[in-house]
Amino acid sequence: MVAERTDVISHELRIEARPETVFAFLTDPDKMTRWKGDSAQLDPRPGGVYRVQIGQAVVVGEFVELDPPRRVVFTWGWEGNDAVPPGSSTVEVTLTPDGEGTILRLVHRDLPEEQRAEHDGGWKHFLPRLATAAAGDQGSGPGAN
Repeated sequence: MVAERTDVISHELRIEARPETVFAFLTDPDKMTRWKGDSAQLDPRPGGVYRVQIGQAVVVGEFVELDPPRRVVFTWGWEGNDAVPPGSSTVEVTLTPDGEGTILRLVHRDLPEEQRAEHDGGWKHFLPRLATAAAGDQGSGPGAN
């Protein structure tokens, strides 16, 4: 039996949207700000910038790996934050088709222990917003944005 790592944050949820749609909400600046952040500068290629302003805070990192529409990996940290400086942790998002929907699994690694609860709470707040935004972006008709 393999022990589950305690130094990672992990979340999984089902989204009523296809992986291609969800992937766009992780890589397109206009779609990103529909669920997380006030502004976003995203260059979705290995080495490309990942920068999202959330209120007065700015998360900064870079894209590490992209496998559309299955997987996105980027580094993560906060401007002006010595506990979690820019690029000091890693977020991996895996998208698995599930009928007409998607199972999203997010794993956030390399966070200092004293920062895990705060980041866990942040993902618990924002991931349901992602699910709502992506589900509403299924084309024209009722519920479409």
